Amino acid sequence: MPIYTKIGKKSQIVIPKNIRNAAGISEGDELIIEVIDDKIVLRQKPDSYSKKLKGLYKDLWKNVDVKEYVKRERESW
Repeated sequence: MPIYTKIGKKSQIVIPKNIRNAAGISEGDELIIEVIDDKIVLRQKPDSYSKKLKGLYKDLWKNVDVKEYVKRERESW
């Protein structure tokens, strides 16, 4: 069910408590805000981008011999 809020005098919005709780955000947390297509998207800023990205696409390299791959790449230079 959608929840409505208004933009205040200083272009501020209030994120309702149940939404904050569900998202695990609290006062002082940093958020990333961006427009994607016609939507305003808010996401929590990660404490560490390297930790957030660790393991991303790990399945992509599942059947690859990394040493052999690096060797071939270096030889191609």
